[in-house]
Amino acid sequence: ISEPLHATDWIDPDAVSRPVVIYGFVAERFNYIELPPHSHAKGQFILVQGGALTCEVDAGLWIVPPRSAIWIPGGMRHAVRMSGMLEGYNAFVNPALGLGLPPVCCTVSATPLLRELITRGARLPPLYEEGGVNSRLLAVLIDEMAAAKVEDLRLPMPAAPALRRLADAMLANPADRAPLATWARRAGLSERTLARRIADETGLSFGRWRQRLSIMLAVQWLADGTPIQHVAANLGYESVPSFVTMFRKTLGMAPGRYMAERFG
Repeated sequence: ISEPLHATDWIDPDAVSRPVVIYGFVAERFNYIELPPHSHAKGQFILVQGGALTCEVDAGLWIVPPRSAIWIPGGMRHAVRMSGMLEGYNAFVNPALGLGLPPVCCTVSATPLLRELITRGARLPPLYEEGGVNSRLLAVLIDEMAAAKVEDLRLPMPAAPALRRLADAMLANPADRAPLATWARRAGLSERTLARRIADETGLSFGRWRQRLSIMLAVQWLADGTPIQHVAANLGYESVPSFVTMFRKTLGMAPGRYMAERFG
């Protein structure tokens, strides 16, 4: 990623003998970056300020909107995809220090204080002097990470190759609102078989799975400043009111209120 927020070159965070290591990243032009499955001994907290980030962990796809973050416990394999005008931070936390952080992967909303603390922490060199103000700053940061509100932005992903190809196609073109019968034909399965296998592998019906995909993408795009008219069209809705109705039925409130409460 071009133009990091501090001048220090990337160093493997597991090789840095500090309890917390923070790296900033920013791109001045559109980027697409894909990191294959990997893991770190330290836990990883990825804060997204701009751009789109998805993270696949433990048979689930996590979508991380701007001003939100994802927590990945140490040792957990994950793959990351990023696109757009990227800006964000990676904070790597020694497991012994992060006992108050969740034991499982989750997305969280980031308060202004959390965002400011991680921004200041990224200005420290990797081998910063321990004790005093640095240690106090990072201790408050970890407290804020642990207190962050968890957001349910996980999309369970099927493991069977045929179903995974279908899911990837729906992710790539969420405006395609073809019915279950059409998707079954594309996958070479009967409608009943596809419905059963999707439910078995994801715990959701086909309709609920696609609805959750739409909600997660909508939250990501709205948080990144995409007009609601474009969000509705990108998801295949013929009108904004029909999209708003789906959003309200799913999350209990209109998109504007939901975004203001969580990302305002």
